[in-house]
Amino acid sequence: MARFLFATVPAVGHTAPALPIARALVARGHSVRWYTGVASADRIAATGATFHPITNPDHDYSERGLDGHYPERRELSGIRKLRFDLTQVFAAPVAGQVRDLMALLDEEPADVVVGDTGFIGGTLVQDLGGPPLAGFGISVLAFPSRELAPFGFGLRPAGGPLGRVRNRAMDAAMRKVLFRPMTTEVNKARQIFGLPPTRASVFDFPLATRLYLQFSPPGFEYPVPDIPEQVRFVGPPRPRPDPTWRPPSWWDDLAGGRRVVLVNQGTVATDLDQLVRPAITALAGERDLLVVAVTGGPDPAVLGPLPANTRVERFIPFDKLMPRVDVLVTNGGYGGVQLALSHGVPIVGAGKTEDKIEVNARVAYSRVGVDLRTQTPSAEQVRAAVRQVLGDPAFAATARRLRAEIEACGREQRAAELLEQLAARGVPRPRVAPASAAADSPA
Repeated sequence: MARFLFATVPAVGHTAPALPIARALVARGHSVRWYTGVASADRIAATGATFHPITNPDHDYSERGLDGHYPERRELSGIRKLRFDLTQVFAAPVAGQVRDLMALLDEEPADVVVGDTGFIGGTLVQDLGGPPLAGFGISVLAFPSRELAPFGFGLRPAGGPLGRVRNRAMDAAMRKVLFRPMTTEVNKARQIFGLPPTRASVFDFPLATRLYLQFSPPGFEYPVPDIPEQVRFVGPPRPRPDPTWRPPSWWDDLAGGRRVVLVNQGTVATDLDQLVRPAITALAGERDLLVVAVTGGPDPAVLGPLPANTRVERFIPFDKLMPRVDVLVTNGGYGGVQLALSHGVPIVGAGKTEDKIEVNARVAYSRVGVDLRTQTPSAEQVRAAVRQVLGDPAFAATARRLRAEIEACGREQRAAELLEQLAARGVPRPRVAPASAAADSPA
């Protein structure tokens, strides 16, 4: 039996994708503990893992959400918002993360710490002589590459001398302007624990791991030659079916012979005027289409009277709906895109916040769909893109090819195997210092 300690930032989108892996490890007879925000406690317990909460409530935004926990964030946008998130959401909690993990490891050792791509504290624990760190990618594969511009610009790969000059210059500027406050905050934590300073940002996270599980097929990512050797493409883990869900009264309409367009707003950027409403308006007169919109939270009633070909729900399990869908219209949430690909569904992407500009850029690059390159598409843009994807069988063929890649990746079972292999290697390491060693240090 191996012992795994999962550690994730307190966002559902950073925790939920890995739940099937924890469940698979428990089923294989391993001990699994999980440290994150309290909002995920029940879901973690349902996997058979033991839940451990973040001890500092100032660092747990899981129940109120980012904007509820950080009211000042609501007024920010663009680079200022990204800088705030990198510094306050990801970097500021690092010292507390390390103290909490050290306490958990002091209570019960672990063979591997498993962290999401935003959990920086895991890198410090490893540097302190703790268990080897395995990471998992809940968004696009971001790492410093000769061929790629920094994360956040949505630019395609650019090799050759000029492209590499561009990439180096952009990377240097980002580290100086955008990443510096985050790096300063991380280095404060490193100093507390006697570690040397670093220039690394959260986008260097894969390089710090012994194993990095990317939740996508390789065909969705840019084919650059310097992907870190520890990266393994395992595909998106399969979500557990919800046994309590019951289909809505209109469910049989999905079998009525019309092609089905799913419009998904996601659960983070939920302004229905950005995508859901324009898509409903765009496709209202398309009698050969059935439009199914998922709000991700807002009450469907706010949309007012609906066209005859439109159905709207707050939530529908995608594992139930995707087999009946012909095209996904999405703002580019990574999880929704990967679930669509796992069912061979092509995509229309329209979103530029968070990681969505990068997700949608890969949608276009991989030829699995169309990127509208806007946060607020017009009805005409949505209609034209949907017709383009439905009218060109190459998009659906590419989506089916990526579906086959995903199945070949092995998903959560392959991820569990790779984690077992890392634990079995038995990397010699000194015991992590007791939690009391830094108990009086400032956060």
